[in-house]
Amino acid sequence: MSTSHKNKTFASFLALLLGALGAHRFYLRGSLDKVGLLHLASLPVAGLVYGLAPQADWFFKILPLVVSGIIGCIEALVIGLAPDDKFDAAFNPGSGRTSESSWVLALLLVCTMLVAATVGIATLARLNDLISTGGAYG
Repeated sequence: MSTSHKNKTFASFLALLLGALGAHRFYLRGSLDKVGLLHLASLPVAGLVYGLAPQADWFFKILPLVVSGIIGCIEALVIGLAPDDKFDAAFNPGSGRTSESSWVLALLLVCTMLVAATVGIATLARLNDLISTGGAYG
């Protein structure tokens, strides 16, 4: 009996779009993945920050989700750049099929780099503004 085949492109896509909530981890490793649950915990942590510090800047309220999203982008790159044979050995040992990366994965990884770099630089700039000037520039 063969198991389901996990698609590397789809896993990278999930990590890019829903990486802050750990969707890619649940797709690859199942619903009890501890790191996936940590990603998912960023949502209630953001709610706690919103509830316990309503006077805080909006950026601090979404910061747990932003950090989890950046980590999700890094995981998308790790998944997408893994060689097909190593990906299959880790996630498709009994599927009977092999993965074949295509240009769609390459395009997805370029988009992931653009998103991760933009969000990372914007996060560092906003944190520097809030810590250094108290938010004087925005």
